[in-house]
Amino acid sequence: MKMTEQSILEFIVRSRSKADLRQVYAVGLQIGIGDDAAVWRPRPGHGTILTCDWFLEGTHFLADRHPAHSVGWKSLARAASDIAAMGGEPRCFLLSLALPEKRVGRWLADFLEGLRDAARAMRCSIAGGDTTKRAEILINVTVIGECRRGRTILRSGAQPGDAIFVTGRLGEAEYGLRLMQSSRKKLDPADARLQKHLYPAARLEAGALLAKRRLATAMMDLSDGLSSDLPRLCAASGTGAHIKLKRIPRVRIAKSDVHRGFDASRLALHGGDDYELLFTVAKKNVARIPKAIGRLAITQIGEMTSQRKILLSDGRGNTHPLENKGWNPFR
Repeated sequence: MKMTEQSILEFIVRSRSKADLRQVYAVGLQIGIGDDAAVWRPRPGHGTILTCDWFLEGTHFLADRHPAHSVGWKSLARAASDIAAMGGEPRCFLLSLALPEKRVGRWLADFLEGLRDAARAMRCSIAGGDTTKRAEILINVTVIGECRRGRTILRSGAQPGDAIFVTGRLGEAEYGLRLMQSSRKKLDPADARLQKHLYPAARLEAGALLAKRRLATAMMDLSDGLSSDLPRLCAASGTGAHIKLKRIPRVRIAKSDVHRGFDASRLALHGGDDYELLFTVAKKNVARIPKAIGRLAITQIGEMTSQRKILLSDGRGNTHPLENKGWNPFR
């Protein structure tokens, strides 16, 4: 395929099915790909949520080791996770894509298939974007979402005494990443240990339910790791937190990997890329929190405090400050 901006745009347009096109108009897009800009209208009674996310070759993925299909899926899922963290629904997205000529063709086709699969799963249609040529792959996704007015969940609403909850298991994505980094050979993308890293799920159902029932006082997604993200929620709310290690739902390490130094507790505390939800609940509503939403487990791991410290009880009678060792691109 000869690489021109127009040919790539046409390739993206052709990759959509009739069902995709029907979905475009169902989500409020009046004008999508093909004009200078998209025109979108939120549903009555809803506010608009905007977010964007970089996904960069060499920083977030390796083009020769990560399947292009996974890169497409994950580039949208990680951006849509911010919408889930505010209790909203993703509606459409813009894709900005820079790539070298060698990645046009099979790589691009697989990338678009993964992106389309994620878009269908989340009912979030592509509305437009931009393309250009570059030596390495740069992906930026902007997601437009909606939330009913007055029900958006912020990071800043937690109070001392609120219970702290997380969805799912923590450390699973970091486990998969480290397996890929430490393996001399290319691993099978179908390996169950890699799935959370390659195909994370934005917790849209859980976020929407918490917003609908007005249960969460504050919420965010865990993109950089619990030890990095919990302090952000506390700073926004002007509180501290006390969590208990034994309560944190941790990744299950395969027996074959235990002797290789994988530590489930460290992965759960500091591992990034899980995109689970971290949220707080007032004491009076704790009993209303289900143990699971669908098949997604919900676990209470601690409580917010008035002291502006993040403390961790390790299960051996010791309590100490939680070290911030999560993902930091500038570290």
